[in-house]
Amino acid sequence: MEIYNNDEQQAEAIKEWWKENGKAILVGATLGLVGMFGWRYFNEYRQGQMEQGAIAYEAIIKQLDADHEKAFAPVAAFVKEHSGDSYGDLAALQLAAAAVKAGKLDLAVEQLQQVADKGNSDAVKPVAAIRLARVLIEQGKFEEAGKRLDGLKQESYLAIVAEVRGDLFTKQGDKSKALAAYQQAATASGDKVGPELQMKLDELAVPKSVVTEEKPNA
Repeated sequence: MEIYNNDEQQAEAIKEWWKENGKAILVGATLGLVGMFGWRYFNEYRQGQMEQGAIAYEAIIKQLDADHEKAFAPVAAFVKEHSGDSYGDLAALQLAAAAVKAGKLDLAVEQLQQVADKGNSDAVKPVAAIRLARVLIEQGKFEEAGKRLDGLKQESYLAIVAEVRGDLFTKQGDKSKALAAYQQAATASGDKVGPELQMKLDELAVPKSVVTEEKPNA
């Protein structure tokens, strides 16, 4: 908090404040009037934009499903054009999935990184980050993948993050850490342990029936 010694200093401070903030206040007041008299028009315009976006998204995804790699360029252009909105994020996720199937991991990383870092929705960002970590693991970029997983703190993603971390340790050849991560994933999953996670646990766990007996020295 600044302290002014006299009225002149206070007046100068107000002038400076108005220089910095006056324009924003006028814009806010204008928007307030628009809100009073033009809200219905704005809603109709917004609805129209959303419908156009939905139609364009559906068309570009159909093209991706039909043409596969030939559609990568137009889908990427759609993602760029719709950067910052939900349709762009969803298209980027779809393009990334198709790119992984085609073995174009760099393209997948590019799309997932965009959504994970600058996505329109906080609900979509973690999904992109988890998928990105998986692709980075496939690329052998273990440190980068680990950092992505470290940034995911949401409780609802604890199980899947632990499982992907187990995949990371498996790729690195550290079976003990991988097993611990998978066990953490199972604990976080409660009664909803999926068959894939169970298979990973079974592959790494030491069977309880195996008992090592030491024979006495002759």
